[in-house]
Amino acid sequence: MQINVYNMDGEVVDTMELSDSIFAIEPSEDAVYRVMLAQLANRRQGTRKTKTRGFVRGGGRKPYRQKGTGRARQGSTRAPNHVGGGVVFGPTTRSHAIKLPKHVRRLALFSMLSSKAGSEKLVVMDKLNIESGKTRDMAAFLKRIGADSTTLLVTRDVNQGVVRSARNLVGVKTSPVNAISVYDLLKYDRLIATREALKSLEEVYA
Repeated sequence: MQINVYNMDGEVVDTMELSDSIFAIEPSEDAVYRVMLAQLANRRQGTRKTKTRGFVRGGGRKPYRQKGTGRARQGSTRAPNHVGGGVVFGPTTRSHAIKLPKHVRRLALFSMLSSKAGSEKLVVMDKLNIESGKTRDMAAFLKRIGADSTTLLVTRDVNQGVVRSARNLVGVKTSPVNAISVYDLLKYDRLIATREALKSLEEVYA
């Protein structure tokens, strides 16, 4: 598929041929949903922990004799039915990670890229660099390019000028091409990427 390439002034300077196998497939909602859940689950630390009766301090002595008191038999004051006792079936430290096959992860990424390209939410830049690193320069650039909604800026490598100029803008995020995720592509409406970033992407997944 052919797509226009813009310069920093918002003018069309060239066209670029994009791979149909990455940017023009039929999007799979199931793959996107599964990968999004996996990415959110993998962010969880899973470090919460409650103590069962075996981990609560005390309770080593039998509180009273087994028979003759008229009360229910008790073996420890740290049983769950006592104040200060252990917790039954409480959360424990565990991993929430979800592993998905590589082809599902790729299908989800290609689906989101194809969705952006098909709905004209993908903007390709000849180059993207804010040498001043100032927020107002980035805001002016986004206005010229017509990015009036949440925007994901993708470069081939980490560009400090772009990062500094965009970090104070609400609804704008920067990312190198090797760190883009399905969750970010879902969260941000418009995708602005450099020509080099897309070429690097095609080289990896071709």
